[in-house]
Amino acid sequence: MSRNLGLFYNMAKNKKEFTEVLNELQEYLSSKYATIIVNNPGSTVGSKGDNQLGEQKQQITAYIAKYLADYSLSVEGMSADELIERLYTEMAEFSFLTQYLFVTNIEEININSWKDVKITYSDGRVVPAIERFNSPAHAVDVVRRLLHKSGMILDNSQPGVVGHLSNKIRITVLGNPITDSDKGVAASIRIINPQKLSKEDFINNNTATAPMLDFLSICLRYGLSMCVTGSTGSGKTTLMSWILSSVPNEKRIFTIENGCREFDLVREDENGNVTNNIVHTVTRYSEDKKQNIDQEKLLEYALTCNPDIICVGEMKSAEAFAAQEAARTGHAVITTTHANSCIATYNRMVTLCTQKYDIADKTLYNLVTEAFPIVLFVKKLEDGSRKVMEITECEILEDGTRKIHTLFRYNVIENTVVGGKLSIKGEYQKVHNISKSMQKRLLENGMPVSLLECIMGGVDV
Repeated sequence: MSRNLGLFYNMAKNKKEFTEVLNELQEYLSSKYATIIVNNPGSTVGSKGDNQLGEQKQQITAYIAKYLADYSLSVEGMSADELIERLYTEMAEFSFLTQYLFVTNIEEININSWKDVKITYSDGRVVPAIERFNSPAHAVDVVRRLLHKSGMILDNSQPGVVGHLSNKIRITVLGNPITDSDKGVAASIRIINPQKLSKEDFINNNTATAPMLDFLSICLRYGLSMCVTGSTGSGKTTLMSWILSSVPNEKRIFTIENGCREFDLVREDENGNVTNNIVHTVTRYSEDKKQNIDQEKLLEYALTCNPDIICVGEMKSAEAFAAQEAARTGHAVITTTHANSCIATYNRMVTLCTQKYDIADKTLYNLVTEAFPIVLFVKKLEDGSRKVMEITECEILEDGTRKIHTLFRYNVIENTVVGGKLSIKGEYQKVHNISKSMQKRLLENGMPVSLLECIMGGVDV
């Protein structure tokens, strides 16, 4: 902002409430510069930094600054720059939500009502937003602007909306009559900020031990399918991303994600040459069923692309049946799902598979336990830490019965409150080695005997 505008602002005698200045400015710009505002609202979602958008913002903020100077307007407690930025985000972006949408340390924005907004940070903190909407109607207006960018509509005929604002932002919105009209709107905005953690990061964070991580990496490398299970926010995708990143460059990986991309596993050398062998894919939703490309369809494509490893980002519907079919036909498949334990994971898979075919539960149970012999359960504990709570193997005995062995386990020893905060103490335990049948399978898949001896002995690889 120019020095002259700053002087005008400091001398401004016409001090008003922010909402009053906003209303006046909106009326002024809509009558004189409507084209700019109409073409711009919500444009920053998923495309921040674009040159054209930068020019539009510069033009709009110039009009705002001129209006403030012409009418000698100011707001108590706000500098001219702060006021201009706040007015811009209210009119052309998404009010105070804008500042949270594009940062890397925020996982979720939860709107419980127009005056209750909570921010969930990557370190587990849940903090009330300093700002709030001006009214229930204001909350609805801002959320509708968010949805408009992706062609989604919130009204009485569609009071519940689930979709994606961009490649990195998922949203669920509930409005009246599902929620009370005096609350405005309820929404959960999930911001995908994939964290690329190293093996050392997981060890230092006490998420898992070196032998546990080595075991998971080696199992996938030598063709064993596995499922990472846990609740939302437990760290499933981050851990799965690391396991995939440990795969040798010559192995061909095909990833399948639903709605938005979280994986970025492509490696390049200093000259920009790709050094590994990977294909990333994402679903495409269309109201025309012929144009709809879901995870099940992408799995069909994957099987024709000669993959060594298939990653299904999440099993939550009929794609579970296709995933277990792929795993039972010689492909290594890694995926995630929502369940409360390793044992419960197989029951969850059975339930998902029944959405595709009406097959007896016992038959499906036999199929999914054969398909995914390794399951690991991750959990975000009450103190905000994330742990691999258990890793299991499902052994198929000679008579066809199944026996689930716990290979590794995290044992909680003590819960204490220190300085008003909960502290959880525990230790990792290696409970059993893998079965003889799995040892045989790994050797047949090319694992060196020396490497097998290392994981059997819990030695760092």
